[in-house]
Amino acid sequence: MRINPRSLIIPALAAGLQVATAGDITGTITLSGTPPPERVNDVITQPQYADCGKMHTEPVKTEFYVVGPNKELRDVVVSIKNISGKSTGASAEPLILDQKGCLYVPYIAAVQTGQKIVVKNSDPVLHNVHDTPNNPANAEKNLAQTPGGSDLTLSFAGPEDFLKFKCDVHNWMFAYVTVVDHPYFSVSDKDGKFKIANVPPGKYTIEAAHRKAGKVSKEIEVKDGNATLDFALEVPAAK
Repeated sequence: MRINPRSLIIPALAAGLQVATAGDITGTITLSGTPPPERVNDVITQPQYADCGKMHTEPVKTEFYVVGPNKELRDVVVSIKNISGKSTGASAEPLILDQKGCLYVPYIAAVQTGQKIVVKNSDPVLHNVHDTPNNPANAEKNLAQTPGGSDLTLSFAGPEDFLKFKCDVHNWMFAYVTVVDHPYFSVSDKDGKFKIANVPPGKYTIEAAHRKAGKVSKEIEVKDGNATLDFALEVPAAK
């Protein structure tokens, strides 16, 4: 059987064009309104938590709203909704979740289903890593981690917004990890900026979600490379 060389070249060119037109969705998240003052953690200064308190030279505060000088909002999870892409979590670089100064770092993060979360204890004190999922597909775990102990490796099978991690030894310690079932997501940085990389051409609904300021969705089309989309979230009215 003789194969026409054109039959091999044309599909290869088409595949190359499809890769070439994939683009990044970038933007900035801002916050409208004045957020409430962050609360000072007085518990960490109590004598029974002296090992934690001495690791801080300034008051420890909550980080519910981390806002820049021009209202840039950190810790917003930005993701594509209802995309057909499959999770690449099993091969993705692990998320590092550290315990430093008796605080979880980072406070807000996101991973794919099946992606490893490596939990470290950089403190000279005992912690316990207690995740409390709401999706039945995700198993609850409560694991002790001694000072200098081995890293813990976790992963989650089901998507979930802001899955909570806590330490029952130090009840002010929390982190939240959003789990998605595809690689098209980002978390805004201290400048409010985000980037969702290598998005295939198409029309999408993009959601920006913040633990306190709620969710906002917008439509966008990626067709000739990169696309830009900004969001403004609002401080909820006081109840």
